[in-house]
Amino acid sequence: MKTIKLFLSLGLIGLIGASLFIYSGIFPIGADTPHSQPVYWVLEQARERSIKRASADINVPSLDDPSLLLSGGADYNDMCSSCHLKPGQLESDMSIGLYPSPPNLALKHTEHDHSDDADAVKRRQYWIIKHGIKASGMPAWGPTHDDERLWAMVAFLQRLPELTPEQYQILTARN
Repeated sequence: MKTIKLFLSLGLIGLIGASLFIYSGIFPIGADTPHSQPVYWVLEQARERSIKRASADINVPSLDDPSLLLSGGADYNDMCSSCHLKPGQLESDMSIGLYPSPPNLALKHTEHDHSDDADAVKRRQYWIIKHGIKASGMPAWGPTHDDERLWAMVAFLQRLPELTPEQYQILTARN
């Protein structure tokens, strides 16, 4: 019984301490103040594990149709390139001002791409495009775009790191 009272007391003290910390306003919430390493690690782990779990059962359709590349490219240019950049671009006003910094999708990434499983990469990209990521600036496009359009953006993302600025301009032009 003493052990239960001890744990309840410690829990109550922890809850009061957390409440005081939150209501004090001392935690820096500005996007121009980086998280501490432990906070960043916790947030990154939560994000990556959540995406991996949530995207595990997504069925990846065939993305070989060239029309997907064209429609996905135009959407990427309109909706994504100001944050995630274009071939030959290293930063933009949006990419500089966001925290955490959005990945430059025009470059080849390996940290979270599960490169041993190409479908896992596609599932991850689709899930992120559809559902967004809270408090990161990444919107959820699922409420306004159908799955075919979202998969077209995934198809485009598969080719994006290989494109030259000239190829990008051709593939992203709207009719």
